[in-house]
Amino acid sequence: MSVFFAQAQVSINVNIGTPPSWGPQGYDDDRYYYLPDIDVYYDVNQSVFIYDNGGKWIREKRLPSRYRQYDLYSGYKVVLTDYRGDAPYTYHTKHRANYPKGYKGQPQKNRGEKPVKSAKSPGKSKSDNKGKGNNNGKDHGHSDKSNDHPQGNRR
Repeated sequence: MSVFFAQAQVSINVNIGTPPSWGPQGYDDDRYYYLPDIDVYYDVNQSVFIYDNGGKWIREKRLPSRYRQYDLYSGYKVVLTDYRGDAPYTYHTKHRANYPKGYKGQPQKNRGEKPVKSAKSPGKSKSDNKGKGNNNGKDHGHSDKSNDHPQGNRR
């Protein structure tokens, strides 16, 4: 009996994709989100975005270039709990009418935290290595000033 359960468990994990960290909490068994702000679907099982491109529905791992700056963590996600199938856009007209751009339903909490972009600047590593140059510990101030001078803004 435990062998049967283990096989069933594996089958479920393979068929149900892992929701993204930006996905809403509490909907791990639902397959599609509709993102009304950008009029795009997300298929959790396949980890792809689905969008209309001149009348043809495209599936891609990344958002279309025109939406690459869109913040998936702060944008509202409509979870399509009542649809089973492979083409959520069959009801696109209904979804657009019910969930227009700017739509906000019940408050949502994301499954994970939004990644924090590093505040380190590209030139930071030079100052982090202060005194670690190939000068055997002599005249650190002179070495740092000559390295940092071309960058400007150094005091």
